[in-house]
Amino acid sequence: MPDPHHAARQHCRSLQDALDGLGRQELGRITDWGRHLAAVLPAGGRLLAAGNGGSAAQAQHLTAELVGRYHDERPAYSAIALHAETSSVTAIANDYGFEELYSRQVAAHGRPGDVLVLLSTSGRSPNVLAAADTGQAVGLLVWAITGPRPNPLAVRAHDALCVDSADTATVQEAHLVAVHLLCEAFDTECPAPERLTATVRRAVT
Repeated sequence: MPDPHHAARQHCRSLQDALDGLGRQELGRITDWGRHLAAVLPAGGRLLAAGNGGSAAQAQHLTAELVGRYHDERPAYSAIALHAETSSVTAIANDYGFEELYSRQVAAHGRPGDVLVLLSTSGRSPNVLAAADTGQAVGLLVWAITGPRPNPLAVRAHDALCVDSADTATVQEAHLVAVHLLCEAFDTECPAPERLTATVRRAVT
């Protein structure tokens, strides 16, 4: 009979290994992404995010932290989880097929200079790959958050954060940590609220 304690220990060990790799290999990339978002979003740019299943939940978690807040009080920024608008999702899937689910929304909402974050544990989901291609075509900066390299999404993105684990649950758990680290980096690099308010006031007057 399987030992549940052994399985739990193995799960924790797998997650610890993935987080160790994230800390060694990806912190610089996450900091750079946060710095870039801190230049784009306060200037009126937008972040679009998409994924399937658990990755959709991670995408929505990221956008919620940006529209709301992560730790400290700050202005709201434009961020859209593309799976969350159910009428558009079901209409697009019905009329154009599931593969076009995100690419059509990227074409509708994305503007040159915006950021598209695509999450996929496998890096092989056809609708996410199509979104990456559309994002590139309309001038968005495309970031991928995936499982192990090599994978097609990492190749099609401008930059990719890849979690080196063969276990899907471990990859998803590490992705959540990466999302929080990205929000932390964004908040650290973001203009102070009082400076941002002054900038907006000057622009209006």
